[in-house]
Amino acid sequence: MTTDTTGTAARDGEPRRGGPADSPFVRACRREPGPHTPVWFMRQAGRSLPEYREIRANVPMLESCRRPELVTEITLQPVRRHGVDAAILFSDIVVPVAAAGIDLDIVPGTGPVVAEPVRTAADVERIKPIARDDVSYVDEAVRLLVAELGDTPLIGFAGAPFTLASYLVEGGPSRTHAKTKALMYGDPELWHALCARLAEVTLAFLRVQVDAGVSAVQLFDSWAGALSEADYRRYVLPHSAHVLAGLADAGVPRIHFGVGTAELLGAMGEAGADVVGVDWRTPLDVATRRIGPDKAVQGNLDPAVLLAPWEVVESQVRRIVDQGRAAPGHVFNLGHGVLPETDPEVLTRVVALVHELSARPAA
Repeated sequence: MTTDTTGTAARDGEPRRGGPADSPFVRACRREPGPHTPVWFMRQAGRSLPEYREIRANVPMLESCRRPELVTEITLQPVRRHGVDAAILFSDIVVPVAAAGIDLDIVPGTGPVVAEPVRTAADVERIKPIARDDVSYVDEAVRLLVAELGDTPLIGFAGAPFTLASYLVEGGPSRTHAKTKALMYGDPELWHALCARLAEVTLAFLRVQVDAGVSAVQLFDSWAGALSEADYRRYVLPHSAHVLAGLADAGVPRIHFGVGTAELLGAMGEAGADVVGVDWRTPLDVATRRIGPDKAVQGNLDPAVLLAPWEVVESQVRRIVDQGRAAPGHVFNLGHGVLPETDPEVLTRVVALVHELSARPAA
């Protein structure tokens, strides 16, 4: 029996039509035809929107993630403004790690900073399992959003074990991931113990979101591109696969995304997602050949292109829509998050253009 909180899955395991389950976004994730290519943008609820900057003024990031009514408003802002085909929950990948007992803060201009980095077996023991009550504010926010969004699907998300581990081991963001790799290579047993624990935290966090009603989930492995394919398969793939397998009966599409992962796309597809996100470095038709015919793709406009003149943006959007036709399902997105200096009007125009270029006649 499948979990059924969104209308995405029926009790017999078959998709049920109507509502978010029949939206262009969910249909594309399931490699089913729809009226047009769906569009949403990573970081669409964020610093490019003046209404976001206004509502977030003087509210620290972690605190804003723990206020359900504020999360609801921020999540809805890009849906109202841009007409995107899906909302994504406003949160941060370190929220469940903080709930698991790690002392951290999200520092403006820097990112997550960990008070005591995790580098020993005793440090790993400090990471506690989480349950719904530990992140009840997320459960409440999702339920509020599902009621507000109606037929528009809501995407839940979490950070993948490798990316979370990197923040914890480094103590914050890193360009080289040197301490992370030193632990990974130097003490594989401890590394796998850390990632296994983070995988359980991540899975529990995503389960809370699914049970509250999200229509899809995205697993962000932002820093996986720092690894070779061999190292990814040995040190990362088993833990991401554990998370995604734990959601196999959830009745919602699973998206897996990383940056700089051109050589990892096939392996990331093997981890168990229904959709593989592709950054801007790899054309979607090439990515589809690497991932295989049984996965949809998501992407992959370079976020910096949005700062160029409109004729350049239009040309690149046309190229990506055309290349996306090689995939069995395509969700238009950026190859990473919206840059803060992006003009929101350009995002609105991109949504309209993708819908126009991909419009299909009614069956």
